[in-house]
Amino acid sequence: MKTQTKSKKVNKAWLHDHTNDTYVKLAQKEGYRARAAYKLKEIDEELHLLKPGQIVVDLGAVPGAWSQYVRRKFAPKEVGVGGAAVGSLNGTIIALDVLDFEPIEGVIFIKGDFREDSVVAELEALVAGRPVDVVVSDMAPNLSGIEVSDAARMEHLVELAVEFAQKHLTPQGALVCKVFHGSGYGQLAKLFKTTFRVVKPIKPKASRDKSAETFLVGIGLKSRAGAADNRS
Repeated sequence: MKTQTKSKKVNKAWLHDHTNDTYVKLAQKEGYRARAAYKLKEIDEELHLLKPGQIVVDLGAVPGAWSQYVRRKFAPKEVGVGGAAVGSLNGTIIALDVLDFEPIEGVIFIKGDFREDSVVAELEALVAGRPVDVVVSDMAPNLSGIEVSDAARMEHLVELAVEFAQKHLTPQGALVCKVFHGSGYGQLAKLFKTTFRVVKPIKPKASRDKSAETFLVGIGLKSRAGAADNRS
């Protein structure tokens, strides 16, 4: 009974913090599905990764806030101030998640587990040999609370994202990956440094203070595996 009371107090405190959160209010005002949009926005505004006309792959896309942000970046300015969430789309966005995804106009969605070869093959079929400009990954495993186990599963997801990026990014392309500080972080940072010419760890202001998440950004592949760049 005491445990249940404590749990209710924790939930009530979280709900209070959530509803009074600056980014939650801003997301509601600006029509984003989650405050996470502002994490990608901050990263993009610092590094200028996203531009109209690009091919972008969004891994772990649900609920869709990152795809929404990219969607707005790709909308012609004349459609609305700073772009719009509907209408014309100058670019390609392919989103993937194991969970159901509420459709976003112009965004291609694949439902599946990125750890499965058949799902990656479906994604590669949609890419159709075209060089990808940016891969963004907000993927995270269901956490068990066992640090070593959780770190290993997170590391595996990031490794898969890096492997995909090596095969499909343009030479100057970028990968943005969510990671967690703690066990395994050093290994992932090392992986990025061996894969990309420029590596930046960023903890956006929109990340909650208590959260261990940060984002590793890799720009410009040191070597490109698989298909050659088809662009002239």
